[in-house]
Amino acid sequence: MKKKIILLGICSLGLFSSCEKFLEEKPYDFLTSSNFYQNEGDATAALNGVFSTMQVQTHYGRTVWLVTELPGEYMEVVGAATGDRAELNRYTYTANNGEIAFWWINTYRMISRANDVIEKTPPINMDEARKNNIIGNARFLRALGYFELVRSYGDVPLILSPVKGPNDDLRPARTPQAQIYEQIIDDLKFAEANCLPENQIPAANKGRISTGAASSMLAKVYLTRASSPAAQGADNQEALAACNRVISSNTYSLSPVYGDVFLPDRENGPEHILSVQFDLPPNVGNIIVRQNYPALLGGFASFTVRDAFVNSYAATDVRKEWNVSNRAGTTTLPQYYFNKFRDDRRIGNDSRVNWLITRFADVLLMQSEALNNLNAGDATKYQGINGVRVRAGLAPLPLTATTKDAFVDLLVRERGWELCYEGHRRYDLLRLNRLKQVQQATFNRVISDNYLLFPIPQSEVILNPNLTQNPGF
Repeated sequence: MKKKIILLGICSLGLFSSCEKFLEEKPYDFLTSSNFYQNEGDATAALNGVFSTMQVQTHYGRTVWLVTELPGEYMEVVGAATGDRAELNRYTYTANNGEIAFWWINTYRMISRANDVIEKTPPINMDEARKNNIIGNARFLRALGYFELVRSYGDVPLILSPVKGPNDDLRPARTPQAQIYEQIIDDLKFAEANCLPENQIPAANKGRISTGAASSMLAKVYLTRASSPAAQGADNQEALAACNRVISSNTYSLSPVYGDVFLPDRENGPEHILSVQFDLPPNVGNIIVRQNYPALLGGFASFTVRDAFVNSYAATDVRKEWNVSNRAGTTTLPQYYFNKFRDDRRIGNDSRVNWLITRFADVLLMQSEALNNLNAGDATKYQGINGVRVRAGLAPLPLTATTKDAFVDLLVRERGWELCYEGHRRYDLLRLNRLKQVQQATFNRVISDNYLLFPIPQSEVILNPNLTQNPGF
């Protein structure tokens, strides 16, 4: 069951965005964050407002897959060779790219609302465990926001409290990545310790943060930091420990049927660790189905899948037939589209398809990655990747010694086949140090170092003289 998230009339500022205004038929008081947080219901409603920022099209409703998947190697934009999407696809984006700006603005909007919950909830007189669960949810979302920002833009302003008035400084400078990562990890550890286990979250509240979601995100953060200039010596060991906490909890498992992971009728199942919840009107729907379906199926046919990716699947791999389909009636190449997300009850632009932030297959693959980073000769590194392969109908990889680098190549391919179009590809290629190689091999395209980060949106640089631009933009 999906719970409709209702936006509240709380003025919660984004980094440089104006307040959202809400009209009431009979105004009887002026509601601000200072007088709103009176009880547990207020804090819960405010937390709903944080989650609701994720559902808009220019955040996890659409922009997420544009900025994370188009810069990969297996999908292409249909039509024009210019424009925001084509620039992302072809590595010609500039500081004026609209999707890159949407990603920045809406991520900071989520962070801003989370900051409000984190600061205003503690004084409320309520059960302490329930209070910390609310705060833990908000701190997870703040951590997720900064994780998206730091791996997209590098150093970014670290803002940890709400904007309270005109005297607050709205021109923050960029904070070093190392400090951003420390805050992310601190927030996620709080969430891990205070959020509910998955099996204690009521069905009506699915989409809330669980202990498992916090552990899974910690693993991804540690692996990513380990490959960054902010790397710490214990990062891979910490990533492995976080993966093992999720696996040993026996809370999650691979769905026996790969396609069940993506069907709305089987949402929030045993493999789902964290998903942004969507539903049909009057709730907020997801446009992802229509953007990929060809016109003959009522879609926009905005993107196609490269034949080389389709053909890279083994003949027995069940993921191929589920993930991609042939464009009926097409006589010219490319002729495939992503059919991974589907909904037989969709209405116009809206579908019930949830956006998957993390699932159990990702955790198994991260476990293999961490083990390989720690000791390439450790045969147990095959356990996670082979679990994913066997579910796909493939033979397990032989437990033979491989170099660390050769195993990374196996992970890059497996993560592409398993997790394509789920918001991982650009981040995976960067973390595994394969982005340049893949672009060169696939498109004979030489990627300059400046494209390893997105530019800071030019509109933000103009508004804030302390916000320096990334080199090359």
